[in-house]
Order: sequence, then structure tokens, then C-alpha cells
Amino acid sequence: MPLPGPSITPAPDWTSEDAWVGTRRPILEAHALPSEAYVDDAFFALEQDRVFGTSWVCVGIADELDPVGQVLVRDLGGRSVLITRNGNGELRGFANTCRHRGTQLVEADCTLGRTIRCPYHRWGYDRDGVLVATPQFADAGIDRFDPADYGLHTVRVEQWGCLLFATLDDSAPSVPEWFGDLGQRLAGYRLADWRSHQTQVLEIAANWKLISENFQEYYHLRWVHPELAKVSRVEDHYRYQGDGMYCGQTTTPISSDERGDWDALRPAEGLDSSDITSGRFIALFPNVVLSVLPNHAVVMRLEPLAPGLTRETCTWLLPPGSEDVPDEDFAVTRDFWLTINGEDIDIVERGQLGLQGGGYTPGRLSPRFEEPLHRFHNMLADRMTGTHRIPAGDLADDLPLHGTGVNPLPWRGAPGHPLPTP
Repeated sequence: MPLPGPSITPAPDWTSEDAWVGTRRPILEAHALPSEAYVDDAFFALEQDRVFGTSWVCVGIADELDPVGQVLVRDLGGRSVLITRNGNGELRGFANTCRHRGTQLVEADCTLGRTIRCPYHRWGYDRDGVLVATPQFADAGIDRFDPADYGLHTVRVEQWGCLLFATLDDSAPSVPEWFGDLGQRLAGYRLADWRSHQTQVLEIAANWKLISENFQEYYHLRWVHPELAKVSRVEDHYRYQGDGMYCGQTTTPISSDERGDWDALRPAEGLDSSDITSGRFIALFPNVVLSVLPNHAVVMRLEPLAPGLTRETCTWLLPPGSEDVPDEDFAVTRDFWLTINGEDIDIVERGQLGLQGGGYTPGRLSPRFEEPLHRFHNMLADRMTGTHRIPAGDLADDLPLHGTGVNPLPWRGAPGHPLPTP
């Protein structure tokens, strides 16, 4: 078949359902996204506004706000926001813009005192966003000026487990509603008590969706990750998704290998029989991929910088009781992840090159291996078309789906497998 020539058709209207026909088909008929979704500047700009400007976007790990006075600076749909805690430890989010003449207040993450000060004219705001200082301003003479009218514009922020989220959408549901049953599924890990142990920041020459999609499917496992396939076997993968803005899979059981990559660290206390033997691998829409193991978790937060460039902040977290873990034990687990992530980076960057090179038309999805991508693509289509809904999930975790077997240790909240009584 000859390569398709340059497109002479008008660019699709990505806010219209007509542009998403291949995505909206059932999984047995669905197509992958077109190349424009990964390489087109206009698509990227619209995505920033319609996806990252309306969703609950992960902005960091909860303990990044330690010590008191720490301020995080994040981009949210192209808008700079500040995240901090007030004197009572309550989360606060603000537009990173002085109410005097619009100057950027803070350039980058830092620790401040009680006051957020504008570098231009030194207007100051407390950590509740209240205007508390206007040096020489009132003395120069001004009528009917009330500082209470000029506090920082607020941004909604919430903590969910160990993660911080923010949204520009005042009408968005709460974060627990956004993620549906996932909070219950992960409740046994008590992730709010886990602490960051190490962080690595990378820039990847690929679209953010390619990184998330690669994480969501295990079709590539045997060929891209031959070592990982020994401990996270293809035949031990099952779906792990109910209602909520996430795509999930689980490996049950996680196999051990001769190197002890999964066994070097102490497991969290109080895990049930399913959690203690499983790995949970979840893509939180839109910008987090989360791996939760019995003895550690890995959070990869994705920040789209351009259609073909993404900043990935990778943080390893450990459960309570692991504060004194020897460096050599942690390194065993960390280095295994670094190897796996390096293999993923190589393949998604090659994917980006292929999409940028032209000649691609959307292929079909594998129902067994790539169903989470179909779910993810439909969540994306919903946001782009202004359809705000929470997707439904699987009826149960212990049913065979699209060629997979029956999970031998389903989530304990699944039908027929009730949560244990406290």
C-alpha cells in the first residue's frame, strides 16, 4: 500500500464528535488516535485549555509542602498557579499573579515566610491569599480602596492520598468523586502516610499521552521489557478499574526473581491478601502514572511542555517504618525501575518520531491488551468535546474480560468479595 500523501482536507474540529468517530466505536472496532493528537500545535493548545484547564491535574506529592511555608509553582492549562498551606496546615491555591499590576509573584518552588510578596512593588499576601501589605500605596492618596477586595484569586486544590491536585474548573466534582472507587481500592495501602524517598526529573522527547498509554498496556511487555516480564508476567495481568477517571491494571501475583528486585524493601503493614501479593498500575487522568507495590510506590507526574516534549517527575515513596532503609537496599529497587523507565523512554521517543514522520493512519486496538487505551482515549474525547462525565467501570474484578483469565485474588471490594469489617 503506498504511503498516504500530504493531507489536503481541512483540519478536524476537535471540539466536535465528528472528529472522534474512530475513538467512540466499541473496543472491538476502535482505532488508535490520529497523529495530530501527538504532533499538532493547534491540538496541543486546545488540549491545554480543554483537558488541563478543566481537569483535576496532579501538581505534586503532599510532602513537597514540608516544611511550613513551602510554595509550589505549577502550570495548569497554560496558567501559572501557586500551591501552599496556610498557618493551620490547610491547602491553598492561587493564581500566580499580583492583584496590583499582574506581576508574577513566585518564579519557582521555594520556602517563604508568612508573606507572599510581589517583587515589583512589594505588595504582600498572607498564605490565605489576603492582601496584608501595600507599601506607600495608601499614603499616596487613593479613594475607596479596600484591601479585602484585592486578595489573590483562588484555585481549587485537594489532597488525595499522597498526591496534590488542582483545577481551574469551579464546577468540577471533588477529587474523590473524580476518581470514583479508586480511593476504596487503594485504601488498604494508606498512601497518605507514605513519604517521598527520592525524586528524579527527566525531559522526554515524546507527547505526554504516549507516555501514559505505554504505561497502560502490557502488549509491549515481552519485547521491550524482557526482565520485567519475569516478575510481572503477561499471564498474571488483570483489569483493575471501576468507575472513575483512571485506567487500571494489576499484576497478581508479583513474581520474585533471582535478583530480589521486589523483595529488598519491607512491605507496608496491614495489607490484605490481595494487596500484599499484587502490583497496582494505574493511570490517573490526565497526568499521573502510579505504580503501587506492597513495599514501595512510584509516581510519575507528566507535564506537557510541547506536542513532542514532556517533563516527567518520578518520585519513589516508601511506607511508614521504612525511614531507615539502607541505601543499598533501596538502590536495588530504584535501579530496576530506572532500567524499565529507560526502555520505556526509548520506545515512546521512537513512537513520537514515527508519528512526526508522516505516513501514519490510525491502527486498530487489541481488546485484551489495549482496552485501557480505549477508555483513556474516550476520556480525552469527552474533555475535548465538553462532555463532562465519569466513565463506568468493569462489573467485577474476577470476571474474564477480552481473553484474560479470572483474577485469583480480586480486589476485596469486588462483588462477592466484600471489604473486611473493621
